[in-house]
Amino acid sequence: MSLSMHAITVPVFVRTFKAMQTWFDKAQAHADARKFDSGNYLALRLAPDMLPLTKQVQIATDMAKGCVARLAGHDVPKWDDTEATLDDLRARVNKAIDYVQSVPASLIDGSEEREIVLPMRQGETRFAGQAYVLGYVLPNVYFHATTAYALLRHAGVELGKRDFLG
Repeated sequence: MSLSMHAITVPVFVRTFKAMQTWFDKAQAHADARKFDSGNYLALRLAPDMLPLTKQVQIATDMAKGCVARLAGHDVPKWDDTEATLDDLRARVNKAIDYVQSVPASLIDGSEEREIVLPMRQGETRFAGQAYVLGYVLPNVYFHATTAYALLRHAGVELGKRDFLG
């Protein structure tokens, strides 16, 4: 049995983002128990030259919405990157879940060979749909989700492998 393009994207994104919601809940509980502002998590970095937690979540959700839109032949929705609280991050993740689930599977399936053109700093990069998903989008979503998880874990939020897997 082969997997459809929808099956290797939308359910993966939804599961990852629902897991993120759990991380945010646990982060809020951790901050509340220790009586500090959960907004402190948003600027977390493991190294001075890395992007903070907020940006990790923004990039992961941008990757997912961009992927689904491009595979379906739609314009990629533009979202402002204005999240300033854990609740804002929750709302963005919910928005991403809603968006990827709103695109019918019939528009995504069959896009294995659809040409995907990404504007990059060094110029356009072209992919076939399947190579785009497997070699670019999924690694990026997992990288940024894992980094967000690691930042919260490093800050003392009690997260484990089950929390990551969802």
